Amino acid sequence: MLAACAHPPARGPHPAPAAQPTPAPEGDAYLFAYFTGNGEDGLHLAASSDGYRWDKLNGGASYLKPAVGVSKLMRDPCIARGPDGTYHMVWTAGWNEPGIGYASSRDLVHWSAQRYLPVMAHEPTVLNAWAPEIAWDGRRGEFVLFWSSTIPGRFADTDAGGDAAGRNKYNHRIYAATTRDFATLTPTRLFYDPGFSVIDATFLRAGGRDWLLVKDETRNPPRKYLQLVEAASLQGPFGKPGGPITPPGLWTEGPTALQVGADVIVYYDAYTARHYGALRARGGDLTRWEDVTAQMRFPDEGTAQRMRHGTAFAAPAALVAKLRASNTGTR
Repeated sequence: MLAACAHPPARGPHPAPAAQPTPAPEGDAYLFAYFTGNGEDGLHLAASSDGYRWDKLNGGASYLKPAVGVSKLMRDPCIARGPDGTYHMVWTAGWNEPGIGYASSRDLVHWSAQRYLPVMAHEPTVLNAWAPEIAWDGRRGEFVLFWSSTIPGRFADTDAGGDAAGRNKYNHRIYAATTRDFATLTPTRLFYDPGFSVIDATFLRAGGRDWLLVKDETRNPPRKYLQLVEAASLQGPFGKPGGPITPPGLWTEGPTALQVGADVIVYYDAYTARHYGALRARGGDLTRWEDVTAQMRFPDEGTAQRMRHGTAFAAPAALVAKLRASNTGTR
């Protein structure tokens, strides 16, 4: 398995009728962890049985309010289940901070005390630590924790230079550390440098191979699209990035992927167009992508509470049913 309600408005011609979505495997369902607004009120969850219709849980109320970092935000939540059944979550704690937030849970309702992981504190000029993600590396028995950061001057040949409003100053690369307990982390290392600004990395697996899905963050000329990079393993090394897989001219961020039956679905936040979108690779063929946004139902589309950059993941159906039946988040 790869480690989110009203119909969104139609965008362009309707696609040809497609086969019915495949329900989750017996014993599994799907969850989507996301934020709304600027991440002020914390963790939101949506549930689905087929990967296409997503229903907000807890009446749309937050399950966990942010309590760490200077800004006390909870943006870009990523949740991954460990081999012992514990759910680990990391998030962007602020726009310009050297660390990220972390908490764990057994049921996605009751959470551990939140902790601030100062993953870039060793870099005195670092601008940020954005969109952290977790992947469990079963081969090595450890979690890979990775995120995007800008260290001014570190990659000077691709610096765009900031303006009076502070734009264009970011020149991201992906950094990483590993851990087995989220108490002790290995030293931070450069994880992925494609030679241009890159953010929002996440892994997917298809055809028995690992792939890194990233956003090309080049501003001038603007790219802002998603692309795939073959990975030798969850620790790298990585191949050359492919071409864009998202629709031309659409600025996207926050990709996350699910294996739904034989297909791979990539969800993304079309943030300038203010809607969520989705792509599908039939049979896991990552060379052919179709836009299935019109087949999706996401919570609160078109409103201020719409879903923002998050993570879709499989979870036991019994847990999802319990979450659907309860209203126990924070308010």
